[in-house]
Amino acid sequence: MTVFKMKWVMCEEDAGLTIKAFLKEHDISKTALTDIKFSGGSIIVNNKEENVRYILKSGDVLKVYFPQEKRSEGMIGENIPLNIVYEDEYVLVVNKPAGMSSIPSREHPTGSLANAIIGYFETIKLAATVHIVTRLDKDTSGLVLIAKHRHVHHLFSKLQQQSSVQRKYIAFAEGTLLDDQGVIEKPIARMPDSIIQREVNAAGKYACTHFLVLKRTGLFTVVQLKLETGRTHQIRVHLSSIGHPLIGDDLYGGSLELLQRQALHCNQLSFYHPFLKKLIELKQSLPEDMGQLLP
Repeated sequence: MTVFKMKWVMCEEDAGLTIKAFLKEHDISKTALTDIKFSGGSIIVNNKEENVRYILKSGDVLKVYFPQEKRSEGMIGENIPLNIVYEDEYVLVVNKPAGMSSIPSREHPTGSLANAIIGYFETIKLAATVHIVTRLDKDTSGLVLIAKHRHVHHLFSKLQQQSSVQRKYIAFAEGTLLDDQGVIEKPIARMPDSIIQREVNAAGKYACTHFLVLKRTGLFTVVQLKLETGRTHQIRVHLSSIGHPLIGDDLYGGSLELLQRQALHCNQLSFYHPFLKKLIELKQSLPEDMGQLLP
């Protein structure tokens, strides 16, 4: 099985640093360093194992091998085809179909995106567990970013806080939105006595959704959405709150006449790649069930 590793060639600016100080500068957390030291990882300089007190010299080749990741007991790999949109040694981006949960649950322990990812990792012999950076609701389709290692996930979590991971969605909202564009700023909280459902509530957390009308069909409005915050069911709750629930979203007042799931698709994903040091921009067309509703 292949384990995650990182490699650097030291320059003059790095000379004199201990390995510990160098790795701290490169965002390797104390937890990760402890795992490397005590759970089966290794630190190699010029093909010789060293400890973190080693003082680096210009030209040194430093390799860090992370230990094999352990999967939780319920995380079982399954042979489920993945629609891979982008892949490198650090990340995987897939186009998730509607109807597939992101992670297993007590009611649905199999058939999730996580099960499919583990199955894929097993075929490519990657010793990693699942690290989903950008989750989608079960009945929302579209682009999902997955890190191939815990350290990669750690870096992307920091990038998300800096708004360096961006998503855009296409939604079909019931009725006709009159404004061509706008911003919905309404706090969202869990609805009392419900584990799943959310509502606009003054006591909730701040939530902000930007919308742009792309097309009006008479029956529904095609809207592009961008989120400033990532509250659970944010798009669904916000559009419902202004009287335009998603078609197919009966949880928030949408009709099931045209579609049996919420008409929501993540069609654009962009992120600054922390290893390749460049912006990755990806797009995905509408799934068939949404596309066939367009005139």
